[in-house]
Amino acid sequence: MSAYRVASRYAKSLLELAVETNVLESVHEDMKGVLNTTGQSPELVDLIKSPVITSDQKMTVIRALFGKNVAPLTLKFFELVSKKGRESLLPEMARGFHRLYNQHMGIQTAEVVATIQLDQALRDSFIAIVKEYSGKDRVELIEKIDPNLIGGFVLNIEDRQLDESIKSKLQQLRLGFTQNLYEKKY
Repeated sequence: MSAYRVASRYAKSLLELAVETNVLESVHEDMKGVLNTTGQSPELVDLIKSPVITSDQKMTVIRALFGKNVAPLTLKFFELVSKKGRESLLPEMARGFHRLYNQHMGIQTAEVVATIQLDQALRDSFIAIVKEYSGKDRVELIEKIDPNLIGGFVLNIEDRQLDESIKSKLQQLRLGFTQNLYEKKY
């Protein structure tokens, strides 16, 4: 079974149990903490994915990092994952949990890539666009900066993309110049 499917099943089970026991928000914060920690520490990711390090050693590290700061349900989840030898999938499980949490709460995720840091007015206008497109009242806007765009922005909402960057406009112009409309083709 693929890692994505396994991680999704664990994430779904954790979400259902968190909803059932009324600790959804605290478990969500814990999973965001896992995402942040693994995103900032490639060494931790290497450690939990290492086949040389035992599950007990990995669980010791996980307990040391998260043990006192997470909800009891989250700690039990970590222990179950460790018992099953699935620690290497923990970042994917956290990502899957966050995605399922957003679906459960009716939150639309969108990503905007711009050349500069967005101010509040721009952020609000992007949120309004996403709300209008998705029909959802809550939006999680992920902001990224890419100076290679030269100017403008790229907005991704689910599988749709609105590309208003100068880079793409220049590429369209370049493509247009390669096609000579006044030359006869034989």
